[in-house]
Amino acid sequence: MGTPPDFNGLTVASFESRMAEEMTNLITRHGGRPMVAPALREIPLENNAEALRFGEHLLAGRVDMLVLLTGVGTRALAEVLETRVSRKEMTAALRRVSLVARGPKPVAALKDLGLSATLTVPEPNTWRDIIHTLDAHKPVKGLRVAIQEYGVPNHELVEALKQRGAQVTRVPVYRWALPEDTGPLQRVLDAVAAGQVGVLLITNAAQIDHVMQVVEQGGRTDQFQRAVQRMVVASIGPTASERLRSHGLPVDLEPSHPKMGILVKEASEQAHRLLRKKRGTRNAE
Repeated sequence: MGTPPDFNGLTVASFESRMAEEMTNLITRHGGRPMVAPALREIPLENNAEALRFGEHLLAGRVDMLVLLTGVGTRALAEVLETRVSRKEMTAALRRVSLVARGPKPVAALKDLGLSATLTVPEPNTWRDIIHTLDAHKPVKGLRVAIQEYGVPNHELVEALKQRGAQVTRVPVYRWALPEDTGPLQRVLDAVAAGQVGVLLITNAAQIDHVMQVVEQGGRTDQFQRAVQRMVVASIGPTASERLRSHGLPVDLEPSHPKMGILVKEASEQAHRLLRKKRGTRNAE
């Protein structure tokens, strides 16, 4: 029997939050039965003390480099700074520093501000790619480097910069929390544990931490890990894959480019073949 051209009726789970509707539509379009429940809630900091302090240092000329990790975070940082200074003052100060963009989304956010990235980190945009780019084009020894953080701190990036002689300042702009209502997430996790899900799509490394937090709170870590071993796990890219493996979970495929649409398309094309291989059966149910 040939491999179906799409999910062909498989139940496909995702923990996407901001683009949950788009993910649902993509899974449906590629022949899957979507189970989409957010594992994340984006929380702006009530008191953006670190961001405002960064703004003071920026205006005073005490920042040499700003590493921008996300487009959303770049825009949020600009919004915080604009509560204290004009956009003209802010952009003038940013033009005096090296702006390092982790991929196209921060580049687009900078463009909206009338700014250009000094360096753009290539795919797959991991912290290691940031370091390799800096080592090759802009060594950081002796520089005052600020990092716009997203979700959870990237300790590896901070340490790698410090090891190279940089003076590093973290600038968290928003954090992740569990959804206020975890009922939909619990229902997806129940379906996974019951073996009712064929494919798991991961689009953000922080999703994994939150899923495992909920699983551990329910005392079901081993059960969940065993269930996931029999599923196809598709990860958006190396950062998410690294997080999956750190929790003892498999990674069966990464897309050719770290885009949600490509992730769903390529997962749909490979899901049945991978399921047969993992389950040792002729037909993936």
